[in-house]
Amino acid sequence: MDLSKQVATLEFWFEFASTYSYVAAMRIEALCRASNVPLVWRPFLLGPIFELQGWNDSHYNLNPRRGAYMWRDLERLCAKFGLPWQKPSVFPRATILPARIAIANVAQPWIGEFVRRTYVANFGEDRDIGTREVESEILAALDLDPEPILENALAAANKPLLRDATQRAVAMGICGAPNCVVGDELFWGEETLEDAIAWALPGNGEAAKFRA
Repeated sequence: MDLSKQVATLEFWFEFASTYSYVAAMRIEALCRASNVPLVWRPFLLGPIFELQGWNDSHYNLNPRRGAYMWRDLERLCAKFGLPWQKPSVFPRATILPARIAIANVAQPWIGEFVRRTYVANFGEDRDIGTREVESEILAALDLDPEPILENALAAANKPLLRDATQRAVAMGICGAPNCVVGDELFWGEETLEDAIAWALPGNGEAAKFRA
C-alpha cells in the first residue's frame, strides 16, 4: 500500500457555545470537500475542560479586556467570510441539547447543515439554541421530523456519548475550541483550518505516519 497517496481523515472538535468555533464550523466542510479530505464532526462540551483549568465561566467573561477584543475580532471575521452576525445577549449559552443531537447523528448526511444552522441561530440571530423549540425549528427546516431525533438524542442510552466525547477531548489535550485533529496532531483555533487540511493531504511526510 502506497501511504504517500492516501488522505488522512480530519476530525473537527467543536462546542456550540464557542465563538471561534462558529466561524470554523461555517467554513470547514467546504474546505475539506475542496481538498477531498474526509471530515468527521466531533461535538463536545467545554465546561468540564474549563473546570479543570479552575474556571467557572468562559475566559472571555473572566478577562473583560480579552473578551472585548474577541467580540470585535469575531465581528471582523464574520464580515470577512460573509457570515451572519448578532452578538448573543447571553454568553455562553447552554448547548447540551444541540450537542446531544449532533453527537447522536454524526454519521447523518444532514449533520453539517444542522451544525451550521445551529451556529447561525446562536451567533447570527441571538436565539436560545438550548431549547427544544429552537432545535425543533432547525430540524424541521432541514425537512426532518424533529420529535424522533430529539427523543433519540435525549434517550438514556445516548446520554453517555457527549460525556465520553468530552473525556476523550481531555485525554487528547484539548483545552479550548475549535480544534482539528489529524491522527495524533492537534490544531487549535479557527486560523489553523488550512494548516490542518494541508497536514492531512498526501505528500506531508509527517502526516504519513498517521495514515492506515
